[in-house]
Amino acid sequence: MLLSLICGVRDAAVPLSLTRGLTTTEKKLAEYKCNTNEAIQLKLVRFPEDLEDENTTFNPEYSHQVFGDDEVAFGYKGLKILLYYIAGNLSTLFRIEYTSRVNEKFDCVEADDVESKIREIIPPGFCTNSDDFVSLLEKEVNFKPFGMLLHTYSIHNEEAGEDITYQIYKADMTCPGFREYHERLQTFLMWFIETASFIDVDDERWNYFLVFEKYNKDGATLFATVGYMTVYNYYVYPDKTRPRVSQMLILPPFQGEGHGAQLLETVHRYYMSSPTVLDITAEDPSENYVKLRDFVLVKLCQDLVCFSPVKLMQGFSQEMVTEAQQKLKINKQHTRRVYEILRLRATNMGDAEQSRSYRLDVKRRLIGPYKKKQRELAKMRRCLRPEEMTNQLNQIDLNLQREQLEESFQQLVSDYRRVLERLAQA
Repeated sequence: MLLSLICGVRDAAVPLSLTRGLTTTEKKLAEYKCNTNEAIQLKLVRFPEDLEDENTTFNPEYSHQVFGDDEVAFGYKGLKILLYYIAGNLSTLFRIEYTSRVNEKFDCVEADDVESKIREIIPPGFCTNSDDFVSLLEKEVNFKPFGMLLHTYSIHNEEAGEDITYQIYKADMTCPGFREYHERLQTFLMWFIETASFIDVDDERWNYFLVFEKYNKDGATLFATVGYMTVYNYYVYPDKTRPRVSQMLILPPFQGEGHGAQLLETVHRYYMSSPTVLDITAEDPSENYVKLRDFVLVKLCQDLVCFSPVKLMQGFSQEMVTEAQQKLKINKQHTRRVYEILRLRATNMGDAEQSRSYRLDVKRRLIGPYKKKQRELAKMRRCLRPEEMTNQLNQIDLNLQREQLEESFQQLVSDYRRVLERLAQA
């Protein structure tokens, strides 16, 4: 039971309801359990004063891949795991602080080896004191982005009252210093992607796309890391490749500003120009990634002739599949979603006939898995005993299927409307 108790990092009291029934010793030990998502403090440092500025600190979304499913470190009060990165080249300061350690108060009780757990994911060569870190910060003016510049864009910053310039680069392991930089960059995956893993950088089929912000410091132009994407180029017989997005991360201080869409569109445009690329996919995409991809692909497709309002109202066509694949490297499944989103925009949902036609068109696609189940049942009828067939039929409630189908449709339309709203603001 003790292992299930989690306290905050600032000597937070354990709720009374969780300590009833525990011995006095167990209650005291429970105070030495800390939530690692709160204990880990991350920074992207541009100026020495950032080290003491709490506004520049952000925390992980996940830490289970380092500290276990409970996301807990035992043995400390007031635990702080400091992981500070210089904004551009990501040179790292790693330090652990705490107000009390369990083995100072209790015999035969050991604290978790937090330092070893962090050392497993961050590369060697990090700083352990602020003075050395600040010395490296002074050399940041020499840092320049890796690889080939693909795209430059600006976003207006309300707080600064000016436009901020960003650049996207394509890099690979032949770029001097990039391997070491990537080792530092990929550590962020452990804190912000739920099932992250490090890739084999010796495989030459990986491509790397990096986003940087340009900023001024003492009259010089410097670069800050914003985010990145890794793409693996799969072979497709006989002479094509299928780039698959593997990892994509925009760092928390930059999220919600549109950098993900800029990065994904830039990567698509890069591969669109290659005659050897068949189409572009993603590995186990998250819900947020799918929404982002919907926006980017609709933006790219909306001006194609095959997606004109007249042709949209005629239904999904092979012309759409062919043109999207040949011109934009979009596969059939993704093209179908683009079609449904653009047809929603072209449909007057206040018109009963148009609304019904759109609903039936989308539901015909959504009903596919249900029809597959029905075909499987038809096969079962030929080989199952009556009582076994009854058990299978009992698992299928037609009314429930209709409700699920309608629920899926409404959720899809809601997602599509958000894509169209964002598109209208772009």
